[in-house]
This record gives sequence, C-alpha cells and structure tokens, in this order.
Amino acid sequence: MADNVRFSARTQWDLAETPLAQALRRRRAAGRPIFDLTASNPTHCGFEYDAAGILAALADERALRYDPEPRGILQARQAVCEYYAARGAPVSPDRVLLATSTSEAYSWLFRLLCDAGDEVLIAQPSYPLFDFLAQIEDVRLVPWPLLYDHAWQIDFEALRRRISRRTRAIALVHPNNPTGHFTPDGERRELERICAEHGLALIVDEVFLDFPFAGHEARSFAAALPPLPGSAEPAPPRPPTLTFVLSGISKIAALPQMKAAWIAAFGPEPELSAALARLEVVADTFLSMNAPVQWALPAWLAQCHGLQTQIRNRTAANLRTLDRVLRPHPALTRLAVEAGWYAILRVPALEADEDLALRLVERGVSVHPGYFFGFAASGWLVLSLLAPETDFRLGVETICAVLQPDQPG
Repeated sequence: MADNVRFSARTQWDLAETPLAQALRRRRAAGRPIFDLTASNPTHCGFEYDAAGILAALADERALRYDPEPRGILQARQAVCEYYAARGAPVSPDRVLLATSTSEAYSWLFRLLCDAGDEVLIAQPSYPLFDFLAQIEDVRLVPWPLLYDHAWQIDFEALRRRISRRTRAIALVHPNNPTGHFTPDGERRELERICAEHGLALIVDEVFLDFPFAGHEARSFAAALPPLPGSAEPAPPRPPTLTFVLSGISKIAALPQMKAAWIAAFGPEPELSAALARLEVVADTFLSMNAPVQWALPAWLAQCHGLQTQIRNRTAANLRTLDRVLRPHPALTRLAVEAGWYAILRVPALEADEDLALRLVERGVSVHPGYFFGFAASGWLVLSLLAPETDFRLGVETICAVLQPDQPG
C-alpha cells in the first residue's frame, strides 16, 4: 500500500472546534437568541450603505481591458495618495502597491524581509490572525508586551531584550486592535531609533486610523513627525528606517467584501528603492487584485465618509452605554480606549476567560475571551462596539447580571 500524502508542517494546525465555538453553534442551531458582542463585519451590523453608488463604481468599462500593472493601476494608487494627503501625509504613487487585503500585504512583506526561521516582533495583546500569516510564511512571531497603567504603553526594555540575530522587523497596529490606543510620537521616535540601530524594518497596520474617539488625534505613520518641542530643526522628511504602512477599505470604507488594500513604503535610500523593486516582483508574480476593484477604488474612497460617520456614532454611543451600565458595578471596569471598534473589560479573575465566555453564551451573550488576543492572565473580556445599540446594551447588562448578580443594575 502506498504511503499517505504528506502535508506541510506549516499547515499542521489544530482544526478542532473549540468548546466556545461549539456552544455558539449549538445555540444558533437551536434558534435561541444571542447578543453578539464579537461583531467585526460591518456589513452585518445594520449600517446604511449607498448600494447604488458602491455597485456603480464597478461598472467602469476600462476594467474590460487587461493591462497588468504589478503595483496597481495609477489612478487607484493616486486615490490612495489623496487619502493620505487629506491626513497631512504627502505620498507618491510610486511608493504605493495595491493588494487584495492587509493579510496579503503582510504576506508580501514577510517574503520580502524574512528567510525561513527569521523573526518579526509583534506587540501583544494584538489580533490573533498574525500567527497564521507568519506560520504560512515560515516566519516566527516573537511577542513584545504592551503595559497598561491608566493608558497603554510599550515596554521598550522588554522589546529590546527580544531582538535577536534573526529579527528582521517590528510590527505594530496603530491604533492597536483590540486595545484601541495610538502609538504616541515619543514612542514612534523610539521605535524608529531601535529599528535604525538594529537594521530592522517597521511594519505599521493603520486599518482603524479613521475611527478615533473624541479628544484623540489620529496621525498616520505616513506623515512626518513634528519637530521636538523647543527644537529649531525641522522634522526629517522621511523615517530613519524602512517603514511600510498598511491599510485598506475593509475598515476605511467598511467594505471587507471588496478586497482592496495597499502598502505605502517610506525610508532612506537605497533601501527604499530596493524594497519597492523587490515588492514589485512579488506583486507581479501573483497579480491578485482584479481590475474592476482597482477602477472602483477611487470612488469608494471618495464616498467612505458617510459610513465612517455612522460607525463612529455607533461606537461612541456604545462606549457611553458601557460606562453607564458599568457604573453600579465597581468590580467591572473598562480600560481606556482612544480609537477603533473594541473595548476591553476587566472582570474578577475567578475563572478562566473561556469558561466565563461559555457561561455568558448560556445566558445569550457572545464575547471574546481575553486569551484570544494574547492577554496573559484571566480576567479579560473583549467587546465589539459595532453591535446595534440595543443589542449592545442588553448584552452588557447581561454580563453585569452574571458577574455581579447582587449589585443594582
């Protein structure tokens, strides 16, 4: 008998359904209601889309011609540059490459920067998809910690200790997911200094940049840093290290189904030109982004403001609701948040986060347990602020009733 086909070790994942996923599937199959406080897909959250405008943008007859351009058609890249220009960040189309998603963009950058077994440092807590992206590319992710003391901050001492001879890049999300904090200018300067010192690239994911809460400034890493206070010298026109800024319309225009994202590259020469030339070969090898989406991208970026306003209004209202419902429950607190679609709830660490999430499913609420995002200990729940406002309020009230049943609500 012939031997069985051998699969790659990089795909040896545990594909078994988790107890939490099983519980959710059983509840939904039984037709029992559930308040979904894990929602991340805006197309399922009751927002009003300009369907005619979105679909009309796909009808551009120029998409019927096949003119492959590895970096993406010029008009689409110019639209990306206009997006950054509106945010105080001049970007040249020559420095932009289009991809179908930020996930694909990460894949291209891992291929550009890393050989098998090389390392990328990633902030934690953060989005768990990075683990799969790195494993598929034979790259090792090394987490570095974010600390919380009334606000989030980078543990630079721990970050430096994790740099090894195999480290090739530092990656961060700005604002971070799920913590919802921006990387302040001082920490950006230190990150750039560390990267320049060790010959590392900086990868910055900005998909949530356009969703700050009131009182918080959203500054892209594509924009030059302002000069230091008291300095007579202007800020340098480009970062001192090779920097790749990622974003896309999945969040910016709330259109995850349309599959359009990009990489904007910055940095000193000759590294910048060499990186762009190599990335162009990678992009040319796959030519993954289809023509109708590329021609539609300028229109979608131009009309994204209405949906962004709806989402910002929703997330702000749900954050206010969360604070109001938590007020009579002093043992339940939320962490400070500056931007994004999530809030982090600190709860008594009396049981494993997944066990608590299972109990909440039985009461009709779906939440993310903290370990899902890399929180090291029990006592954390991550709640999506995208949920319809009534569902969100009822879900949070249920959480409070489960965790502090004797407290007034």
